[in-house]
Amino acid sequence: MATASLAATPRSATGKGAARSLRRDGQVPAVIYGHAREPQSLAINTRELERLLGRISAENTVIELTLDGRTARTLIREIQRHPFKRSIIHVDFQELVAGEKVTVNVPIVVIGTAAGVREGGILDQIMRELSVEVDPANIPSRIEADVSELTIGHSIHVRDLSVPGGVTVLDDEDATVLVVSAPKTVVETVEAPEAEVVTAEPEVIRKAKTDEEEEEK
Repeated sequence: MATASLAATPRSATGKGAARSLRRDGQVPAVIYGHAREPQSLAINTRELERLLGRISAENTVIELTLDGRTARTLIREIQRHPFKRSIIHVDFQELVAGEKVTVNVPIVVIGTAAGVREGGILDQIMRELSVEVDPANIPSRIEADVSELTIGHSIHVRDLSVPGGVTVLDDEDATVLVVSAPKTVVETVEAPEAEVVTAEPEVIRKAKTDEEEEEK
């Protein structure tokens, strides 16, 4: 299970105006919610948040959020970004409760080189994440897919993946994760050379003139 730490400050002012003011001051509006607690508005330092997101997988990393002198174990559930600037404008945190399972997406990581690729095939990764239900204490940081024995025309499905104990896979077990396809054949069209057009000189056929015709001239 991957973990990271982040500091947050409670805020009382809410609404669009208060949110814009926070962003001008270098902070991101946020909220924390969870089992048996009322949603609470927060403010987080923008630089610290961006630095954190640059080095973790936000979907499955437990964030130990320091707030009011105590630490809450949380998951980031939503990150809202400006449509053009891509700057963070709001973050939602879900507080985790021991023994209460959560649903997260875990990245699928390819291990090895497929036998089919060594033969000229093409490896195509259809699924890059696996949706699972798991206790927060046992969230895997990754699910590995070993493709070493995968030959051309064969696939790895969700049911073929090895997942840790206590992890329940929510995706369809028949869904294709990886497949090695045959290389595409490039058909080169060769144009036939143009037939040489030979223009024949007209053949002049003359009837042999008789002596009488010669005399009439």
